[in-house]
Amino acid sequence: MLKIVLTALPVALLVSAYAQPQPVLTAKDYEQAQRFLGPNAEQLIDNGPVRPNWLPDNRFWYRNMTASGSEFMLVNPAKGTKTAAFDSQKLAASLSKATGKTYEATRLPFQRISFAPDNQSIVFQAGGKSWRYTPQNDQLTADTTNPPITSSDEQRPGRGESGNEVLSPDKKRAAYIKDHNLWVRDVKTGAETQLTTDGIKDFGYATDNAGWKSSDRAILAWSPDSKKIATFKQDQRQVSDMYLVTTNVGKPTLKQWKYPFPGDPVIPTIQRVIIEVDNPKVITLQIPPDPHRATLSDDISSSGTFDDVHWTEDGSQLAFVSTSRDHKQEKVRIADARTGAVREVFEEIVPTQYESGWGAINWRYLPKTNEFIWFSERDNWGHLYLYDAATGKVKNQITKGDFVVTRLLKVDEARRMLFFMAVGRQPENPYFAQLCQIGFDGKNFAVLTPEAGNHQVSLSPDGAYFVDTYSTPTVPPVSVLRNIAGKLILTLEKADISRLTATGWHAPTPVKLKAHDGETDIYGLLYTPTNLDPTKKYPVIDYIYPGPQGGSVGSWGFSAARKDNQSLAELGFIVVEIEGASNPLRSKKFHDMSYGNMSENTLPDQVSGIRQLAQQYAYMDTSRVGIWGHSGGGFATATAMFRYPDFFKVGISESGNHDNRNYEDDWGERYDGLTANSDYEAHANQNYAKNLKGKLMLAHGMMDNNVPPSNTLLVIEALEKANKDYDLVIFPNAAHGFGSYTPYMTRRRWDYFVKNLMGAQPPHEFQIVMKPDPRNVMR
Repeated sequence: MLKIVLTALPVALLVSAYAQPQPVLTAKDYEQAQRFLGPNAEQLIDNGPVRPNWLPDNRFWYRNMTASGSEFMLVNPAKGTKTAAFDSQKLAASLSKATGKTYEATRLPFQRISFAPDNQSIVFQAGGKSWRYTPQNDQLTADTTNPPITSSDEQRPGRGESGNEVLSPDKKRAAYIKDHNLWVRDVKTGAETQLTTDGIKDFGYATDNAGWKSSDRAILAWSPDSKKIATFKQDQRQVSDMYLVTTNVGKPTLKQWKYPFPGDPVIPTIQRVIIEVDNPKVITLQIPPDPHRATLSDDISSSGTFDDVHWTEDGSQLAFVSTSRDHKQEKVRIADARTGAVREVFEEIVPTQYESGWGAINWRYLPKTNEFIWFSERDNWGHLYLYDAATGKVKNQITKGDFVVTRLLKVDEARRMLFFMAVGRQPENPYFAQLCQIGFDGKNFAVLTPEAGNHQVSLSPDGAYFVDTYSTPTVPPVSVLRNIAGKLILTLEKADISRLTATGWHAPTPVKLKAHDGETDIYGLLYTPTNLDPTKKYPVIDYIYPGPQGGSVGSWGFSAARKDNQSLAELGFIVVEIEGASNPLRSKKFHDMSYGNMSENTLPDQVSGIRQLAQQYAYMDTSRVGIWGHSGGGFATATAMFRYPDFFKVGISESGNHDNRNYEDDWGERYDGLTANSDYEAHANQNYAKNLKGKLMLAHGMMDNNVPPSNTLLVIEALEKANKDYDLVIFPNAAHGFGSYTPYMTRRRWDYFVKNLMGAQPPHEFQIVMKPDPRNVMR
């Protein structure tokens, strides 16, 4: 018996050694992490960025958030004054008396105001009613001319315009779609006029329903004189369908719509037309139908309006740009609005893909001088060029240098000056944007926002003034008012983050690294726990969004919270975001590094960057690296787990477009090329699922009309065929972004990394709570 006991003793000791208690994270730990989620952290910032609401006379109002509530400010640039928009104490008293409820001056039950045409009174919604208040005599009355809106965050369309209508410039008529045809309604009388008669299902006028994007709003451009409409007749009759099925008790509902894939023989096309409104007449432009494409993005209605069209002031001509299916050819054209005859002005052909800017279309037709302002990356940087519209020849390059023009904001034809946003001119960070000016001839260049940091600019209606908010990831925003010459008129607000820092919050650390080529500079942000112990080793989480139309960091301005990065750090991780090569806002060569090879996904730069950071920060444990992302980031996460299985140990892939043959045509064909010229098969994640070694969670909404859930199901099928374990979160009736299930997905993400990357036990079914900002609560 003794022999048996002695023999078993080493085994018992071994079992005991492996039975050490697993580290445990408590609900208190999760509560601490929860404090740094966006809604919870942002409400602790006072005097934040100014978002001006411009009035026709260049005055503007804005709502300023303070520690005690909010205040409405009115600014007069011409006088250089900033005052209260009204006496909030008096209005609160009047509103309390009228409603029988008690309101505080700093907690008024509305977030937006509008000024009446006489500029003497303001209109707002409260308690389900519309009110008019005149500050001069403290008069508050019910306003029957402005029906109440249902949400304080909802912006009302223009007077006489519903959500699906487009109001004419003279405000007298509203255009809308009815039974696949275009109609107008007289705003004053309500009389309706049918403008087209031959529209049918899948071949209607002004439709906004190609691919995943879908609305009932009419996509069109009114002429300045309100007598003509530029739009199109969209042909989808032979385009393939997409299907999704609801989950519910009883018979499910089949959702069916047109959704073409890369390589499909037929995609939506638009036959451009001009419609005369007074005596309805449809004039078809004398060119073949164009692909449903645009210079700014995937489709021709990215901004909710008709992209890439420009009317002359008298409505006699329509300038427009036709984009080829693969975004490699841009044709600049001018149509005669009376006959429909089209003149070819010039074209640009590029080897990869063309885009006209970021956030704004950067071409302009200047009929007074018969010229075009054109954007091109032909010299490896995004710049503006001046063209002769008569000959189609370049007159001169306007901007030059190792920087990128992102948004052309104003063209001053009288002074022949341009005002634009540019990135790449600040040595600290090439993503910081500035407002600049330059002459048509390339002379008189000047930076109008000289302060270091990322600038966001809002121009007054006539372009004489602008509000500039500037910040960095580590420096809170300052908002100022300047005139168009750049002269400082007023400092409006300086953000106060003292309440935020009192919680222990600290800003992420900006980092500068080398791409995997060892030469190219890349940039990112590093997040650490507020109680960081530099003598310890922490697992690393890489948040990724590879684009190529965007990047992991997003805005390089100040933010109290970027996704749940700081929250994950609070749980005991080091979190990184790295802008890898092939993301935009750098040189053309930089952006095109993964063209035709989407599976690269900036991943070589992610791996190289994390290794470089670990050499600098010894507390980073590169033996425990996780990765997660959503949409394109979900695609990249699965790719990372399959192609770098020895580096990335845990991944969470949400809503990934894992095989771009199963994603909409215009995105894949823009960034990867046509299927005839690009090996989509080689980029498909399911083909590499057999390489999985670590822990992988997949998540998808089954009613995702952007990235169809079949993308994730293909990966699941491949994992099962390869006898690989995986974890799955399904949202039966959720779309691409998960909606109300976002807190659940966030908690599951935390739990997954805590269990599998940290090796700890999370609290059971912790309930994430997003606390409403008390300054926005409508009492």
